[in-house]
Amino acid sequence: MTFNRRKFIAVGTAAAATLSSPAVLADGHGKPRVVVIGGGSGGATAARYIAKDSKGAINVTLVEPSRSYFTCYFSNLYIGGFTDLEDISHTYGALAAKYGINVVHDWAVDVDRDAKTVSLAGGTVLPYDKLILSPGIDFVEDAVPGWSVAAQNKMPHAYKAGSQSELLKAQIMAMPEGGRFAMVAPPNPYRCPPGPYERISMVAHVLSQMNPTAKILVADPKPNFSKQALFEEGWQRHYSGMIERIGPDFGGANVTVDPEAMTIDIDGMVETVDVCNVIPAQKAGRIADMAGVTDGNWAPVNAADMSSKADPDVHVLGDAAAQGDMPKSGFAANSQAKVCAMAVRGALTGSKVFPAKFTNTCWSLIAEDDGVKVGATYEATSDKIAKVDGFISQTGEDAATRKATYEESVGWYAGITTDMFD
Repeated sequence: MTFNRRKFIAVGTAAAATLSSPAVLADGHGKPRVVVIGGGSGGATAARYIAKDSKGAINVTLVEPSRSYFTCYFSNLYIGGFTDLEDISHTYGALAAKYGINVVHDWAVDVDRDAKTVSLAGGTVLPYDKLILSPGIDFVEDAVPGWSVAAQNKMPHAYKAGSQSELLKAQIMAMPEGGRFAMVAPPNPYRCPPGPYERISMVAHVLSQMNPTAKILVADPKPNFSKQALFEEGWQRHYSGMIERIGPDFGGANVTVDPEAMTIDIDGMVETVDVCNVIPAQKAGRIADMAGVTDGNWAPVNAADMSSKADPDVHVLGDAAAQGDMPKSGFAANSQAKVCAMAVRGALTGSKVFPAKFTNTCWSLIAEDDGVKVGATYEATSDKIAKVDGFISQTGEDAATRKATYEESVGWYAGITTDMFD
């Protein structure tokens, strides 16, 4: 089944946050001001909910350098040929037109928490009463020896969707007959735990159709990974003999690459490959570090309202946050954003704030109409966002169940992107 988000009715689910006896801010400057940095699943959702539910009582500015946002979720399906790039691309016009959000396409380059200002590359300085950071990920420098962002055109990461996704797909399509695709998988924690393995599935799907004698090599520093039994069952069923995964016991944690020579060295064994997808170790987007709210990699937050443990007037959402048990996913960021939006609105206007609850589901496509999922519900504790209960697809499920799971994911995609942008 080919995915087209325009065929599905959007659905959105509101989550709540918790703050007891919210204090109304009144410092004499008129409307309270919220600046949101990052226009993805966390930032766009937070900006929309604060502006929509405050009914104009809060001045909301969204800072996002890109005019088009490409979702990382479903970008693997673009690589696999199940969706088009335009279907995972979204713009910010409705946020400005419908909700009065001031959308600024620029880079945030500094945060002064004492002055409560954000500086932009273009020279603008934005004052704030509450700051929401949702900058996604950056890569840890030298995490994979031989690779750097300067080498991303030869060995794409494609873990920030858009042009990198296009490049990786083009490289796969240009592989010679019987060629080799390699992936360097990331260590924990990282964006979208099942993402690398869904990508392997989608690459295998394409190659099985156009280049069936090609091989896929995965160098993985982790002893196990999300939905491992489900993926391995699917790979055996759909792509038998095509995929080889090398874990840490056999050198998967000792990898060096040479982008010029197109080689990958796995614990001293050098392999020449035609395409190499390097997904390095990750950390919070740079602006979080510049704001001084990270532990060096991620930004610790309070579960009740996603506020930074370094500053109660700064909130951090999604992939950048160190929050506890939730995975780093688009669904998680959207859920956290609704909790944060309610808490921020309550703090600035005195509106009622409810106890924080969170949900997440991660879907993955293994082959056509063969979808699997994992998910959970969570609650805020004094220490972290804590898992309450969960679910996962089972090995051996029938074809109808797997097809229904895939179709469920398509409906979710339509719903969450409407919840973010429309």
